[in-house]
Amino acid sequence: MYQENVVLCGASAYEQKFYFNEDFSSLPQNIRDELQIMCVLFTEDVGGVLTLEFDDEGTLDLKVSVDENDLLFDEIGSALKIKQLQNDKRELFEALEMYYKVFFLGETYDEGKEDI
Repeated sequence: MYQENVVLCGASAYEQKFYFNEDFSSLPQNIRDELQIMCVLFTEDVGGVLTLEFDDEGTLDLKVSVDENDLLFDEIGSALKIKQLQNDKRELFEALEMYYKVFFLGETYDEGKEDI
């Protein structure tokens, strides 16, 4: 369906902007607000650009990019913050992956199916 990763949202410390992909406008407002707060706080804390992207299999990846001239970027803090977000927001990320797989990739949702 898609050639490259699909960006759900992102924030940039450099431009001080938040981006939300309007293809996901059917997500509830409280989810969109939570994503915005999460992304903006991340970039305010460690710098750089954070994007949440779905790969071609529907896995949600948190990607950080940084300007090569950014001497203030906290690389260690960034890695730790990503791990913290993955733990703290695990249920949200899993729900977003399911949403993407069902509505964008056309997979069927089987409530009884367990991951092995």
